[in-house]
Amino acid sequence: MTLHDIAARAGVTRITVSRYLREPERVAAETAQRVQQAIDALGYVPNVQAGQLASGHSRLVAALIPNIGHSIFAETIQGLIEGLDGSGYELMLMSYAYSLEREVEQLRAVLGWHPAALIVTGRQHLPATHHLLQQAVAHGTPVFQIWDHARPKHPAGWVQVGFDHREVGAQMAEHLMACGHRALAFVDSGVVEDFRAHERAQGFVHAARQAGLVAPLLNANLGDPTEAGRAALHELRQAHPHVRAVAFANDQFALGALLEAQSHGLEVPKDLAVLGFGDFPLGAQIAPGLSTLRPPRVEIGRTTAEILRQRLLHGQSPTDCHLPCALVVRGSTAANTQAKV
Repeated sequence: MTLHDIAARAGVTRITVSRYLREPERVAAETAQRVQQAIDALGYVPNVQAGQLASGHSRLVAALIPNIGHSIFAETIQGLIEGLDGSGYELMLMSYAYSLEREVEQLRAVLGWHPAALIVTGRQHLPATHHLLQQAVAHGTPVFQIWDHARPKHPAGWVQVGFDHREVGAQMAEHLMACGHRALAFVDSGVVEDFRAHERAQGFVHAARQAGLVAPLLNANLGDPTEAGRAALHELRQAHPHVRAVAFANDQFALGALLEAQSHGLEVPKDLAVLGFGDFPLGAQIAPGLSTLRPPRVEIGRTTAEILRQRLLHGQSPTDCHLPCALVVRGSTAANTQAKV
């Protein structure tokens, strides 16, 4: 099956069919519909490799994600897919399980496909990854950093779409202090490569110190996050019994701590205030309701896709986009309250 067959059936020229396959947005809607109907009827499959050789780039957008099994990133992936729909570009997804060495291997592999754009998560990468990304930019491949928006911006000009995790950590401390708490603590992720959680911890501790407070910092155990949250609260109460308000690197830790507190007869938030990050559905269902910071999970994906479309389809210069987290106040930090954003 060739382009000539498609053109003959659709009643258009071969050039029109070629343009539709490469840049469908440049073809009139009625003509595009006839071409697509001809493609469907004849079962035509375009030779992607031939088009790639001609253009120097594929129609793939490659995304490297730390963990696709976690709903917090899954929603961003869904936003990317939805945002690219109808653009003629498809998402190629790689998961490196928080291993920076694995990220380098995957980046080398995906560059062999000559992606039209690259999406990486966060700013922290091995030098080899930075080198490969710089080479990609030099060859005309735009690079997007999602789930991050911090300064100083990388000199290579990579586009950031996300939020500043240190600012979020400070926001968590400020909320607990605004609720009247002075004895604060933060439970961080035990995963060494979970850099964004560590930055939230740093922001929290710094904000507490700015207010004249000393906030102990603990690392949660590896393994089941709910059990890790329970164990972390037990350890915290043993080492720092005076603490009355605790922020956690994520909602799963916080929910485990909430269950642990309740099992020991602690009244939340009177005896202990608990604050999470992520706004997972269970947090709104469990009593008394988990206060949390809601990251713009889907919005990060959709916004990145929209900026990509403008860059790839219309040649517009991409710009950074800051998407703030929303504070969701429930009963675990403020008694007798409905959820408020």
